Amino acid sequence: MKKFLAILLAAIMALAACSAFADDFNYDDIPDEMTSENGQYPIAFVTDVGQLKDHSFNEGIFNGVKRYASENNIAYKYYQPANGNQATDDDRYDAMKAAVDGGAEIVVCAGFMAGAAIEKASSEFTNVKFVYVDGSHFGDNTVGVAFKEEQCGFFAGYACVKEGFTKLGFSGGGGGTTPACCRYGYGFVQGAEAAAAELGVNVEMNYSWLYGGTFSDSPELETMLNGWYENGTEVIFPCGGAMYLSCFSAAAANDAWALGVDRDQAADSDRVLTSALKGVDAASYQILKAYFDGGWDKLGGTDQVYGTAEGAIALPTAEGSWRFTKFTVEEYNKMVEDVISGALVIDDKYENMKTEYDHVKISMIE
Repeated sequence: MKKFLAILLAAIMALAACSAFADDFNYDDIPDEMTSENGQYPIAFVTDVGQLKDHSFNEGIFNGVKRYASENNIAYKYYQPANGNQATDDDRYDAMKAAVDGGAEIVVCAGFMAGAAIEKASSEFTNVKFVYVDGSHFGDNTVGVAFKEEQCGFFAGYACVKEGFTKLGFSGGGGGTTPACCRYGYGFVQGAEAAAAELGVNVEMNYSWLYGGTFSDSPELETMLNGWYENGTEVIFPCGGAMYLSCFSAAAANDAWALGVDRDQAADSDRVLTSALKGVDAASYQILKAYFDGGWDKLGGTDQVYGTAEGAIALPTAEGSWRFTKFTVEEYNKMVEDVISGALVIDDKYENMKTEYDHVKISMIE
């Protein structure tokens, strides 16, 4: 068991280094849709709310799915639950059933909201494997995939304050009930506090879950964030599906800054200061590899958690993505080393978050 986990860890780190955060692989070279010769699609992906090509969570996971499938000549297909952002548990289950009916051996499912549908589908289709990204396992034919979002949230908050920004904002999705979004936000607060303490400055932060229940962009969300910027907020971290579209628009209108999430979103707007990355592409790729290499018996019924040490959490440092002028790559790399060594410990218990710290004061917008 220990040998297998060591091999898996090494593979994840290697893959993340060359795939999750690199600029030299073009996922667009792999088609999103292909035709199976026998009409069967052994690898399936069921999206979260929003579009497949969302430049964020869905697209990131699917990139790893289609890359593994294409490299190994395995037919693949994606399925989107009916009713879009209003999809129900039944809609998600129907998409999973369609995947099984289409010949899926393994179904990669995106998003915290997929839990009830996965629990039902995995208990009904016991010979099919289910991968629950951003969730926990249910039985031996499921594996949970989670990330230490608090780490990249910390990096982002720390970097913003070290760059000289003292008026920040966080706009989260899921109404404050989605663990991944909560960890992002809590890490962001911790990072801002740490940098503010070092610099001896005070930071003000707007913090809200409003208008993010469906993880969508909306006029209401954009209006709120415009108001933040107009009142002095310098950088906003939108965390939840397509919510970033509203934030990027508001940032552009106010000549202010926004942060990307899940994937490097620098190409989406010149107002993206940095992005809080998690290697969902690397994780989906590696889980598929483990399954088709015969390693499911070591994964089924477990929760796999990926963080900085596994190469799955980062800020992008490539030219064009690193837009800091004061905070340096060297300072960032030292922080990464400290997290890996254990010298820097970032709390993941988001229920511990306060509204006032020694240097950060949070205004909860409800």
